[in-house]
Amino acid sequence: MNKVLARWNELPEDDAADEILPCCGSKAWARDLARRRPLRNEQDLLSASGEVWWSLQEWDWLQAFRSHPRIGESKVPQAAKPQSAAWSAQEQSRAADAGHSTRAALAKGNRRYEQRFGRTFIVCATGKSADEILEILRRRLKNDESRELREAAEQQRQIAEIRLKKWLQA
Repeated sequence: MNKVLARWNELPEDDAADEILPCCGSKAWARDLARRRPLRNEQDLLSASGEVWWSLQEWDWLQAFRSHPRIGESKVPQAAKPQSAAWSAQEQSRAADAGHSTRAALAKGNRRYEQRFGRTFIVCATGKSADEILEILRRRLKNDESRELREAAEQQRQIAEIRLKKWLQA
């Protein structure tokens, strides 16, 4: 068994939830995942994470979304844990290195998204260029509220999965 997972399985429930909170940002997700312990391996952890995520209420999803900085910006929300902020910077590194015009377009798109949907644009940025992210943002601005909420939730699920894998390797 993975050493990180074995240790986590033995923690008190509140400590276990607090430890994985940077992977997602939803307290309900972290709490419910901690309640599913013991988990035997990475696949069990990732499966449980997805099951818990899709069982949550919209409010819980929105809480997770609030832990993310805007794409292309380095300012971290107060809700973000330090590890979450570090992972966000790493995940968005290609967007942060974009040229001035692309960064400006991302900033404008972020504002339009927030005006339209009332929340931060969430995308699994790992491995994506700033131009790819900008195209995704422009496409998703055409979604209706219901479709966009589900798409943002799926992006958050993917982010959590990547972060859980990183956490297991720590």
